[in-house]
Amino acid sequence: MLDVSRPTRLVLGASLTLLVVFLYLPILTVLLASFSPSRFFSFPLPAWTGQWYGRVFDSLSIRDIMATSLTIALIVAVVATVLALFGALAFARFQWRGRSLYQKLILLPIFMPQAVLGLALLLWFSALGITPSWQTAVFAHLVWIAPVATLIVSIQVYGFDPALEEAAYDMGASRVQVFSEVTLPLLAPGLLSGFIFAFLLSWSNFALSMFTTGADQTVPGWLSAKMQSGYTPQVPALASVTTAVAFVLLFAGYALVQWHLRRRAALAATAEA
Repeated sequence: MLDVSRPTRLVLGASLTLLVVFLYLPILTVLLASFSPSRFFSFPLPAWTGQWYGRVFDSLSIRDIMATSLTIALIVAVVATVLALFGALAFARFQWRGRSLYQKLILLPIFMPQAVLGLALLLWFSALGITPSWQTAVFAHLVWIAPVATLIVSIQVYGFDPALEEAAYDMGASRVQVFSEVTLPLLAPGLLSGFIFAFLLSWSNFALSMFTTGADQTVPGWLSAKMQSGYTPQVPALASVTTAVAFVLLFAGYALVQWHLRRRAALAATAEA
């Protein structure tokens, strides 16, 4: 470990503090605006009120919008994680003809601008006579998010020791047993991370949803529409709620991964003893 001098530690600490403030100050501003009693935000706040959160949860239209976003995000997260599991094994584990081309093709949607991808999908749906709805938004999100989840799970696959599977085969385990009792538990942290990232990327996605949801509306679309016309403090209130959901999911996922790793380490120590 490098011995860092006190002035260097102070500079690094100040730099880290400035970075954190730079990243989270806009979110803090939105949170403050959600407690403003007046329609337009002014700082410092003349008074504090939580009425806008009550109006958010009392609004039937906002409930429907949040339910739509939650439905899309959950379906996308589940399907993307399943696709990522097998896609990551093909991406990082096995050698086969066409693997190099597959690795390049699966990266293309990630680097494509989402607005362009959303417009292309909208034109494709129109050509096929498909009316855009939240179901088409699920497909559009998967086109962009499934490759991201695949790369996340691939990181775990690259650190996976194939000798563990070979040892299970030598002990008489079937392919199904090896996959369910060896491969899946070892890839669980990567799968959980891929699920969380897929959920959050879909939950907050605006560009793809704007082109492919049709008459259905998601939370990012509603926030954008209200910012352009009809702004009320319900906008920062709902934005704060969605941000809180993201933070809770991230911390819960981190806690689950740490619990899984500690449990696996405890089981390994018990087996060695």
